[in-house]
Amino acid sequence: MQLTENPLHLNLQLEATDFRPCVDNNSDEVILVDSNDVPIGTAPKLEAHRNGLRHRAISIVIGDQRGRVLLHRRAAGKYHSGGLWTNTCCSHPRPGERAIDAAVRRLTEEMGISCPLNFIFTMNYRAEMSNGFVEDEIVHVFGGRFNGIPAPNPLEVSAWRWTPYAEVGRDIDKQPEIYTVWFRKIRNDFWHDVVGSLFDAAAPPEARDGRESGQTTVSRP
Repeated sequence: MQLTENPLHLNLQLEATDFRPCVDNNSDEVILVDSNDVPIGTAPKLEAHRNGLRHRAISIVIGDQRGRVLLHRRAAGKYHSGGLWTNTCCSHPRPGERAIDAAVRRLTEEMGISCPLNFIFTMNYRAEMSNGFVEDEIVHVFGGRFNGIPAPNPLEVSAWRWTPYAEVGRDIDKQPEIYTVWFRKIRNDFWHDVVGSLFDAAAPPEARDGRESGQTTVSRP
């Protein structure tokens, strides 16, 4: 089942908040870190990714009261991994900025969402990306709950969808090539931690099993 291009689930309506100014963070600097996540300097974001310099990153997974996870498809013009599906928000703290503060800021700038966030885990990965870039990140992963409608920044997001978490895992296993490297790692190594943080026994059984009717909603900003 292809989840990314189902026209029955496209939602082209624009919310009023969609007209907020779009934020482009390509000129930001990132925090360079050692293997223990201790800061050792800073570098322009694109330079760090061209040279594979280890740096600090943040990643956010948002769930809702129906046991679904909010995914987004990266805009085609992103510096790497354009057009791939991934978790709700992925970015970097600025020098001097705490990871949690960066997560709150970027969730608003990228997805138009404001909600409480909780730290879940930290992970490290290094991988070659498209366009000659290399990711070497220590990622602070946060989770939160949100039940509204996101208002994504079109510079960052080309589409989004709510999907039951069990179906997310199955689809990544089935067609990993349409998902980002870091989200595949989250699914393969930490999905139990993510689901345990976002959802509890109050989630309806159909959501836990991924059998919810009309379960996948795809929209474009």
